[in-house]
Formats: sequence, structure tokens, C-alpha cells
Amino acid sequence: MEKTKKFLLPENELPTKWYNIVADLKNKPMPMLHPGTKQPLKEEDLYPLFAKDLAHQELNQTDPWIDIPEEVREQYKIYRPTPLVRAYSLEKALDTPAHIYFKNESVSPVGSHKLNSALAQAYYCKKEGTTNITTETGAGQWGTALSFAAKVFGLELAVYMVKISYEQKPYRRSLMQTWGAQVIPSPSMSTKAGRQILTDHPNYQGSLGTAISEAIELAMSTPNCKYTLGSVLNHVSLHQTVIGLEAEKQMEMAGEYPDVVIGCFGGGSNFSGISFPFMRRNIKEGKKTRFIAAEPSSCPKLTRGKFEYDFGDEAGYTPLLPMFTLGHSFAPAHIHAGGLRYHGAGTIVSQLMKDNLMEAVDIEQLDSFKAGVLFAQTEGIVPAPESAHAIAAAINEALKCKEEGKGKTILFNLSGHGLVDMTAYDQYLAGDLVNYSLSDEDIIRNVSQLEHLV
Repeated sequence: MEKTKKFLLPENELPTKWYNIVADLKNKPMPMLHPGTKQPLKEEDLYPLFAKDLAHQELNQTDPWIDIPEEVREQYKIYRPTPLVRAYSLEKALDTPAHIYFKNESVSPVGSHKLNSALAQAYYCKKEGTTNITTETGAGQWGTALSFAAKVFGLELAVYMVKISYEQKPYRRSLMQTWGAQVIPSPSMSTKAGRQILTDHPNYQGSLGTAISEAIELAMSTPNCKYTLGSVLNHVSLHQTVIGLEAEKQMEMAGEYPDVVIGCFGGGSNFSGISFPFMRRNIKEGKKTRFIAAEPSSCPKLTRGKFEYDFGDEAGYTPLLPMFTLGHSFAPAHIHAGGLRYHGAGTIVSQLMKDNLMEAVDIEQLDSFKAGVLFAQTEGIVPAPESAHAIAAAINEALKCKEEGKGKTILFNLSGHGLVDMTAYDQYLAGDLVNYSLSDEDIIRNVSQLEHLV
């Protein structure tokens, strides 16, 4: 009998609601604080920056299920439900008794999971009468997703792209421009925040924190304009739960349930998306699934950062977030997994880490590319450098199963493909990539500056 490799849900199985895990948490995340008053943030404090529906979702701690608007579901149907795939060839290459599954989010029109929230955010902004939106992007996955979503809902978009990624990943920039977005390398001379950073550090190659500052400043100074964010915040994690909600049904089709769920980790969007629906079973039903966030060793906010109130951006425009952080002035190494080069973790994930409801591992750059190449050679998909971190963590778990002689079911999120990241693979195959070390002194110096913020 032929083994089933791919598990597909019919279109009518597309989720009708997003899952809000905060409603089910015994220990809620600590409140975000207004950057000026240092008082707990109110919903109306977010109205100048975000669409009102998104502000409401951000602070909603009571409703576990949030309706997905029909207009958003109709757009989801272009590519959702996405496949769940059993990685038989990878299992064979590893000679492991583990069963490895991956949720393939690379099949979206933009090549990654980011479209799940981009469509939602663009819809809510359009519904409110907004005409212009701004955002930041690291490696470019979020920027490309929002560029397409903005075109779908008739919005003008300006994207501040981290300068090193703007130069490393020209085709992501081209994709954004093809869908009609204006793309600005960050830091730039177009904002006060950018000018200040370039004055202090003329050769600075940028960070997500800097790009966020610039995007927020432009949104606040432009009429009828809102800011949108691709990760970190609660409403972004909420929208991404369509991934895990579909995967729950697909794992049932496969006749298995995951012992381990893995996602790469930058700010938390794809990790939250694959994990939170399964984590609900741990919280509500006593399941014992482990959840592992795989972050780069060069930006280890979960494994080596400190839990503090910190800004989400470099200039201090955002609310103060209670999170594991390396400090908002942290300048990450120029790794190719640009989407993971963020200094902090979202408030929900940070609370889950504090409560030991999840784990984190750090992955060296060369190990991530080694895993990505093996995955491409066995499963035929070239993964994004970000996704390769999740693959490396999954491989490590599968090899532990081999050592222990125990079979486990491992599920990871393939958050995107790497077909516009081939420059990075060229450099890896040529032996031109290196690992980056981060000293304890560097981390202590950055986080010590946070003590005066609250």
C-alpha cells in the first residue's frame, strides 16, 4: 500500500475563526505601557497608529475565538488550506524512528506565511477608510506579503526595508515594487529617526528596530495613514493561528498527534501560528506536547536575553513591551535570515517562556544552511534561511530519537521558500558564510540600559 505523504483539507475546512490564546492563559502577559505616561496602554492609545479593529484584537484577553471576516477568508482561499506533508525522504536520510511532518506555508502567492496577517491588516485598514499604510521589513517576506495585500484592498504602501537586506535581497525588493509598493532602504534620510541614526552611525546597515521607527514616524506624519506590523504583536500572532488550526485537522487525518512542535523565531509570528492551537490542548486538556522556538545564535533573545520592559523600535516610538529582549539598540549581525534579526520577543511568547510552557534553542548560521540544503535534497523544497532554523531544530530532535531508540512525532512550520534567497545559498555553497558569536558582555551592555525605562 502506498504511503500517504501529503494531507490536504478541502476549501470548506478553512477556519472561520482565529484563536486568541491569551483568553485561555492562567497568567496573562503583563500590560504594555504608554511610552509617554508609562501607564498601562488603553485601546484608544493605539488608534492613531493602528486600525481600531486591530487595536481591539491587540488588547483582547477575554475572547478565545475571533471571527475571520468573510472578505479575508475569500482571499485566504487563493492558497489555503495549505498542505501538511510527511517528510519521508528526510526521515530516511536521517535514519530516524521519528515521524517528521511540516506545514507548507511556502505555497502562498508571496512564498511565505506572512500573507495570513497581511490580508487581515490591509482589510481592517481599508474598512476604516485608510488610504495609505506603512511598514518595515527585514528579509522582505513581510514587505512582499503586505505589498500584495495592499494591492488587493486598494491601499498605497511604503516599506522601510533593513538596508543590509535591501542590498542582499534585490529580488524581494523587486517583488514589492512589482505589487506597487514604495521601498526605502532603512535607515534613510526621509525621517527624523533615520537621519539621527545616520548622523551617529553613517555606515549603519540597519535593523528591524530602526525600520519600525521610520515606518511609525511616516505613518504618524501622513494624513489618513496607518502603521502595520508583520510580527511581535498579539494581533499578528492571532491571524497566524490559521496555520495551526488547519494542522490540527490534518494531523488527525494522518492519524497522529505531535510530540514536538517547532517554528523558527524572529518576533514570533510563524511560531505562534503553528504552536498556539496545539498549546491550547496542553492548557485545556493536559496534553504534553513540547514547543520549541528556533532562533539564530547571533540574535538569541529567548535563550540569552533578559525579560524587561523595552521598546519595540530603536527610536522609542512604540509602547513599552514586557518581553525577552537584547535591548532595542542591539545591532544584530548581518546573517541571511533577515527575518529573525529582531531584538525582542512578543509579549505572549515571553510570558509562555516565563511560565515554562515552551522552550527555545539557538542555531548557528552554518548549521541552518546545512539543514536547509539537506531538506532541499530530500524533500525538493529550497527553504527560506529563516525556515531552515526550524528544520535544523527538527533534525536535532529526530537525531535524539535515533540515539534514544524512541519514535516521536515532530511537526515544524515551513514558513517560506528560499527561491529569492539563492544568493545566500550561493555564498554557503562557496564556503563564504560564517557563524557569528555574541559575547555575554555585549548582551549585558545592551540590556543594562533598559533599567531606567520604567
